Amino acid sequence: MLKIGLTGGIGSGKSTVCRLFSEFGAPIIDADIIARQLVEPNSSALKKLVSQFGKKILNPDQSLNRAYLRDLVFSDKTQKAQLDQIMHPLIYDEIEKQIQELDCKYCIIAIPLLLETQQMQRVDRIAVVDCNADTQLLRVVSRDHLKPEQVVSIIASQMPRQQRLSFADDVIDNSGSSAQLAEQVKRLHNSYNLLATC
Repeated sequence: MLKIGLTGGIGSGKSTVCRLFSEFGAPIIDADIIARQLVEPNSSALKKLVSQFGKKILNPDQSLNRAYLRDLVFSDKTQKAQLDQIMHPLIYDEIEKQIQELDCKYCIIAIPLLLETQQMQRVDRIAVVDCNADTQLLRVVSRDHLKPEQVVSIIASQMPRQQRLSFADDVIDNSGSSAQLAEQVKRLHNSYNLLATC
C-alpha cells in the first residue's frame, strides 16, 4: 500500500483536500482527529496533560480547554515541547495501528507537523498543500476566530513555506478556485493509483 503523507501550514486547506480525496474513495488517516480522540474526558492522554500543565487546562465539564492550552504552548517553547513529547508518540502509534487495518492501493495520512517532527520515513510520498501566508492568516482568523497575532505566532512555529515545499513530492496549490483544487486532487488520485500498482 502506498502511503501518502499530506501536510501543509495551518489554514492551507488540508481538511478540504482530505475531503476531496475521500470522495474518490481514498482512506484518510487524520492526525488532528486522532489527537482530539486521544484527549477525550477521562482518557489516559488527558490525565498526562493535566499532570504536566495543571487543572487549568480543563473546562468545567472536564473536557480539554483547547483555547487555553493553545495560548499556553504557543507563548512558551518549553511548554510546547512538553506537549509534543506527550502527544506525538501517542498519535503516531495510533496512525500505525490504523494503517495496519487498511486494505487498499493507497491511503492519505494527514499530518500537519509531518516535517517538523521529522517523521518523513513513515510515508512513501509527501504531498504539500500550499498557499501564501496572507491567505493562511485570513482563513484561520475567520475559521478559528483567533487574533491575527495568534495566527502569526502559530505560522512562525511551523516550518517556513519554502523549506516545506522543498520536501514535497507533490504540491497541491490551494490559492485558486475550488474547481482547480478538485482537478489537482483528481490528477493525484489517478497518479497514486498508478504508482501503487507499479
